[in-house]
Amino acid sequence: MASIKEVAALANVSPATVSRVMNGTAKVDDEKRERVLRAIRETGFVPNEVARTLFKRSAKIIGLVIPSIENPFFTQFSGAVERTADAYGYKVVLFNTDGEIEKEKNILQMLSAMNADGIILTTSSEGVDSDIEGCTIPVVVTDRLTAQSGADAYIHCDHYKGGRIATEHLIECGCQNIVCLRGKQDISSARERYLGYKEVCNERGIALKVIDCDYSSEAGRRATEQMLEIYPEVDGIVACNDIVAISAYKVLHQKGIQVPKQIQLIGYDNIRLAELVTPELTTVAQPIERIGVKAVELLLQKEEKEKEYILEPKLIVRETTQNKKNGGKG
Repeated sequence: MASIKEVAALANVSPATVSRVMNGTAKVDDEKRERVLRAIRETGFVPNEVARTLFKRSAKIIGLVIPSIENPFFTQFSGAVERTADAYGYKVVLFNTDGEIEKEKNILQMLSAMNADGIILTTSSEGVDSDIEGCTIPVVVTDRLTAQSGADAYIHCDHYKGGRIATEHLIECGCQNIVCLRGKQDISSARERYLGYKEVCNERGIALKVIDCDYSSEAGRRATEQMLEIYPEVDGIVACNDIVAISAYKVLHQKGIQVPKQIQLIGYDNIRLAELVTPELTTVAQPIERIGVKAVELLLQKEEKEKEYILEPKLIVRETTQNKKNGGKG
């Protein structure tokens, strides 16, 4: 049986145009429409029953596309999206891209062709705008920005401010040799967090100390080992997320380095695990629940909306930092 891509290739149009002709959601000029219909007749293309239902009417389905289901931030975020969608009578279909750009692009094309009611996307690449613009359904981008402005709306935390908050807190706690375990700089959220760290250090006359790190526990372990070799004088760590911070603590504990007495440590996100570990992790909180709720509301909002929504981060002081100027508290 022919696929929608084969129909599109025969008609010399995009799969999105084939979708528009089949479900009548947007005007297609007569000449293109006739080519599509001719290609459908020649190939005998018939969508499967699920797709047929979606082509005919709203199935009240939202596609949620995330880079890693293993990252607890996205687990909590997905839960917030699902609960909010359910309250509005919509179901969520979750897609985990594992950070694979081609996989992400194929998912966007599929959801658009299926005529889902919309897509909530946390992208693995800033260069997906052409794919977003090719979608025939609304797209809301969360956490990370894309290079252009192809999405219907963006919602994210002020990551630059979050980076500043983390660094300023360690300085207030007496740290002078602060290492940033920074996330990949091809992602806007990681760049903004690092920029916040960098500018605070420059303002305070503190030398920049950086180790590149992915967002996984294994990457956090390797980065911490490397940090101790390159920067043995380290007395403070700004981690790119809570999982990396927890992995860093594990390495320090195994080496007999006391936290926060010898090295102070701050994470980012405020996942639930941050307050379950011992010692409890000081972190910069993203409003995870609020981002998920707002993403669904923006997707379903019919009237004109703002293009970008920026939410505030918040410092959560726990046990991995210690303000020595304030009697050892916070």
